[in-house]
Amino acid sequence: MTSRLPRRIARVRPVATESSTGHAPDEQFFVANDAADFDSAEGSTWTIIDSPFPASRANASSSSREGWELGAEVSADSFHFLAPSVPVNVFGMAHNTGQPGRALPPQAFHKAASSVIGPGEAIQLGSTVGHVDPEAELTVVVGRKARGLALETARSAILGYTIGNDVSARELQKSDELWISAKSQDTFTPAGPWIVTELDDSALSIGIVHNGTELKTASSADLGWKVDEILVYLTSFMTLQPGDLVLTGFPAESARIHPGDTVVCRVEGIGELHNPVTGASWEEHPA
Repeated sequence: MTSRLPRRIARVRPVATESSTGHAPDEQFFVANDAADFDSAEGSTWTIIDSPFPASRANASSSSREGWELGAEVSADSFHFLAPSVPVNVFGMAHNTGQPGRALPPQAFHKAASSVIGPGEAIQLGSTVGHVDPEAELTVVVGRKARGLALETARSAILGYTIGNDVSARELQKSDELWISAKSQDTFTPAGPWIVTELDDSALSIGIVHNGTELKTASSADLGWKVDEILVYLTSFMTLQPGDLVLTGFPAESARIHPGDTVVCRVEGIGELHNPVTGASWEEHPA
């Protein structure tokens, strides 16, 4: 059987123009690109497609505007990349930073869907949050409703892969056994910039660039529990929904972040996810 070529799929918002008055500020469309070279001229021209999550109302496309009808071509400078989906559930994997993790049973933690932000959006740190690390992670984007998957069927539930940043407050991890306050703060799950389909996830380089300094990288091969096993585990007790995000673990080097920093998460075969770091806007402008 001939394997299909990878394709990029992104959730985007058109750039506001003088002629776009009357359009909703929260518009979203899905676009696709089949170029092998992301940096080529072909890589910057995208085609409007139907939502890849037809069963999810949260991931439905907006009513088309002029020039944004299905099949129309749009250039990358005409839109902003959003997080690749609007998930119902976001999961991370505990103690899955290396092969020693296999000595422990698989264990997931929940990250609030409200913590998800897109490329270029700021990771916001409260003044009392303490030590915070970014974690670049190969992230599964679920394509269909899935329950009771087996190793032989697990990949049928995958639309593709994106980059996730499992931002983590370390002191809060120690005081909160469930890690909710450490992992689910607003802006603590950057994701994007797009989904790549048909990607071989077995040995992808993963790493972080912190304030321009490239930190020590690792590989998805270093993860204790692999993608198929993670999906089998999760769907053994719950139903995954179209657009859900599953962050698989961070095996590489990290560095503490502060307001004013920049963080770039890299995953081979997908690209780079860029986010600045700022102080918390809710502390500056209380409701």
